[in-house]
Amino acid sequence: MKTLTITKQVVGFLFVLFFSLQLQAQDKTISGIISDETGAPMPGVTVVRVGTKEKTQTDFDGKYVIRASKGDVLRFFFLGYITENWTIEDDNVVSFNMKPDNTALDEVVITALGVKRKKDLVTSAYQEVRTEQLATANNPNIVPGLAGKVSGLKISQNSNGLGSGGTRIVLRGNRSLQSGNQALVVIDGKIASTAALNKINPKKIKNVNVIKGAQGAALYGSQGSNGVIVVSTKKGNYKAPKVKETTPEVVQQVPERMDNESYTKIHENKFKNASLEPLSTFSIDVDKASYSNVRRLINNGQFIPADAVKIEEMVNYFDYNYPQPKGDDPFSINTEVAKTPWNKDTRLVKVGLQGKTYENEALPASNLTFLIDVSGSMGRTNKLPLLKSAFKLLVNQLRAKDRVSIVVYAGAAGVVLEPTSGNDKDKIIKALENLQSGGSTAGGRGIELAYKLAQQHFKKDGNNRVILATDGDFNVGASSNEAMEKLIVDKRKTGVFLSVLGFGYGNYKDSKLEILADKGNGNHAYIDTMQEAKLIFGKEFGGTLFTIAKDVKIQVEFNPAKVQAYRLIGYENRLLANEDFVNDAIDAGELGSGHTVTALYEVVPVGSKSDYTKKFIDLKYTQIKTTEAFEDELLTVKFRYKKPDGDKSIELVHVTKDEIKEPSQDLNFAASVALFGMQLRASQFHNNSKIEDVIALAEAGRGEDREGYRAEFIRLISTVK
Repeated sequence: MKTLTITKQVVGFLFVLFFSLQLQAQDKTISGIISDETGAPMPGVTVVRVGTKEKTQTDFDGKYVIRASKGDVLRFFFLGYITENWTIEDDNVVSFNMKPDNTALDEVVITALGVKRKKDLVTSAYQEVRTEQLATANNPNIVPGLAGKVSGLKISQNSNGLGSGGTRIVLRGNRSLQSGNQALVVIDGKIASTAALNKINPKKIKNVNVIKGAQGAALYGSQGSNGVIVVSTKKGNYKAPKVKETTPEVVQQVPERMDNESYTKIHENKFKNASLEPLSTFSIDVDKASYSNVRRLINNGQFIPADAVKIEEMVNYFDYNYPQPKGDDPFSINTEVAKTPWNKDTRLVKVGLQGKTYENEALPASNLTFLIDVSGSMGRTNKLPLLKSAFKLLVNQLRAKDRVSIVVYAGAAGVVLEPTSGNDKDKIIKALENLQSGGSTAGGRGIELAYKLAQQHFKKDGNNRVILATDGDFNVGASSNEAMEKLIVDKRKTGVFLSVLGFGYGNYKDSKLEILADKGNGNHAYIDTMQEAKLIFGKEFGGTLFTIAKDVKIQVEFNPAKVQAYRLIGYENRLLANEDFVNDAIDAGELGSGHTVTALYEVVPVGSKSDYTKKFIDLKYTQIKTTEAFEDELLTVKFRYKKPDGDKSIELVHVTKDEIKEPSQDLNFAASVALFGMQLRASQFHNNSKIEDVIALAEAGRGEDREGYRAEFIRLISTVK
């Protein structure tokens, strides 16, 4: 009987094993490409085999591979799109276009001010204080009444300095020592100050809710990253008290923004009299950071500061169909003139450069030093974790002749990877994966060490570059904009170029990173998603890393016989004195392999009546005469550039005739981006245009749009509408 029992067990085991093998044998490889509604590939779509733990995600080209059997259900989901279920039949390929879920997008793009959210969404960081707990005989005010009622809440008094005598509320988890980083106070849906909260009679309060941790930022954006005190009064009609702008308390009582981002002040270009000032001179700009940053703010439903909108960077985010250069010069020059879409009395002039494109294998050997911020502020998912994934894209394109070093900095700086061949990708990626965040931010020390390492392994006739990745929040050592500028100007003398990549939000320092890129002979980009990383390190690999011309300047001379007035749209932070054009000691922008540069001018032609020319003053002692020798010319464009290793500039000249033509698709699209930027900035020059005008222009200029970037722009502005 014992033998028979054992035999039955063996047979049963073999049956189960055979059955399992049969089931496994029925599994097959399912693959495909997932695209959005425009046909553009969608990275990051989650694919799940329902009923199992098997899942995967689409790569940067929208591709995925997963194991499944006939009859299995694959579920595809992506934030903002309708979840799709597909039953596997005989085919091994499942590809389709996902459809936007407008309802889901409405739930994501939302501001918390004035919007009620259920408590169960924030239970892990939510605490309610009853009204009767707020005031006592010893503490008749609300703020002191919170002490001891909320775990992790600290109340302190400012005894000196600006806003003396003010009160600060700090919630546990706030690691910053900056005095401005305290809990956000919201009264009846309106941002208020701690002082204003303290003045409210506790008897008039309905309830007080305290939100701590990341949920504060989730509900109220970066303003709530240090926690939120949400107060509801019984009448629900709280009005913030008016304060005089001359008093120091304005800084404390009515903060316009409670996050810690910073942008360089922009003073919008005005129209200039072509007879008095016929020359317009500026440095080129191939940075794209402003567009991706504005896109992030729009997608998050956040306030867009006017100074975050750099129109030239938004226009230059997109590619335009300029011809490749011929001959020895590294770029082609292209101009176009048409009627201005938003003003019937003016003309729009487009000036475009196309940098020569080199295939990756044709690029010289690279000596790259990754300089990575691993301070505590980089711990968020959209900072260091995104940075690691982004840099893998770059590493995977390196060649055997390329070398990579990695320097990190937090409270101090150190080398975590000595120069390593691009062939040893696993070693480089492992070094990236091992990075952890924590500590303060000694950016200056990191820059010193990175340049020192780059100089030690300098490649003559090669591409020597430091790639800085950070949120820009330097707070140890040389940290002011002036100190960082002085440091980087000194370092660029070494012949090492600089690329600056911004990550994250809340304390993103666009102003500082722009200075570093401009003064370090480099470029600046903002990476908010893996799609953006793919653009920077994939599609534009050569342009990001290899400079073909440096100190590129543009000078446009307008013919006063044809032009009354003109205005350069954007480039406010890139303007140069006219005499700087021929001064080779003046620093200017760099052009990378395959990069394009586009500039737009709005021009008031002679004979046209315009409000923009009324205030020009006639001169008493100076007589202005125009020659008739060039009556068919509208303007002349001059370019100066240096070779990457050169010190003497080379000049090119391009003449534009006074001919108005139907706008190309490229001009229509560039005009739509510029007009959108003007609307965001509340510019006086957008001529009361509407967002519908931007959409119509963008649709007219969409063209072939193989990569789908123009379609994305149309979707973006449609959400603003």
